[in-house]
Amino acid sequence: MSERFSPPISAGKDELRTAVSRRAALVGIGSALAAAGCSRSVALAQFEVDDYTTGAIRPRISVDRQVTNPEVMYASFTDDGFVLPAIPYKKVEPQWRRQIVVDPTGEAPGTIVVRLQERYLYYVQPGGDALRYGVGIGREGFLWSGRANIQYGKKWPTWTPPPEMIARKPELEKWRGGQPGGLDNPLGARALYIFKDGRDTGFRVHGSPEWWTIGQAMSSGCVRMINQDVIDLFNRVSGKTPIVVA
Repeated sequence: MSERFSPPISAGKDELRTAVSRRAALVGIGSALAAAGCSRSVALAQFEVDDYTTGAIRPRISVDRQVTNPEVMYASFTDDGFVLPAIPYKKVEPQWRRQIVVDPTGEAPGTIVVRLQERYLYYVQPGGDALRYGVGIGREGFLWSGRANIQYGKKWPTWTPPPEMIARKPELEKWRGGQPGGLDNPLGARALYIFKDGRDTGFRVHGSPEWWTIGQAMSSGCVRMINQDVIDLFNRVSGKTPIVVA
C-alpha cells in the first residue's frame, strides 16, 4: 500500500517546495515505468532517489548442480562398467558446452527442441529457463524435422546400420545384426528414440565418442551429443517426451 504524502505542518516554504518537487519526480518515474511496461531500465540516480526492483524484472536464471564448470561436467567416470574418457573441453568451443540459458523456444517445460541451424538442443525448464547443449546434426540430404515424441531411451544401445548405409559402406556388413553397446559404438552412451504418430522415424538423439563433431553437420541424420551431455539429458527425460526438430 503506497504511503500518502503529507508534508509536516512546521515545514517552511522552501521545504514545502522541495517536498512537492520530490513527489512530482516520483510520480513522473511511475508514469515513465508504466509507459515503458518496465521493459527498460530507468536511471534513477538522476532523480536523486534510491534504486529499487520491480516484479516485472526477470530473476536470475536458475542454478543446477549438474551444470557447473566444464572440468567437472566433462570429467571421466565409470558408467555401467564402461569408463568414459574425459572430454578435452578446452578444444570444444564454449558455446557447445552444457549451460543454462533463458528459454528462446516458447515451448512447454519438458519439451526437447533441436534447432538445426543453430546446432543447439534445448530442454525447456519451468520458470523460463532451458538447458542448452551443443549438438552435431545430419549433413545435407540426411536431415529430418518435425514434431514427434521420444518414445523411449536406452543405455549403451546396440547400433544396427540400415541396409542403405551398408550398401554405401560395405565395411559395415559385419554389423548387419547390430553392434553391441560400447565406447566405440556410434550411438554412444545413450540413445533417445524418436517416434511420430506411433511409428519409429529411424532418427535418434544419441551420444557419440566423436566429441569433435559437435557443432558440425556430418552425421547420417541423427542428433549427436557429447556422451557426458547425453547422459545428463537422459537422466532428466521421463516417459514420452515431446520433441521439436526445426
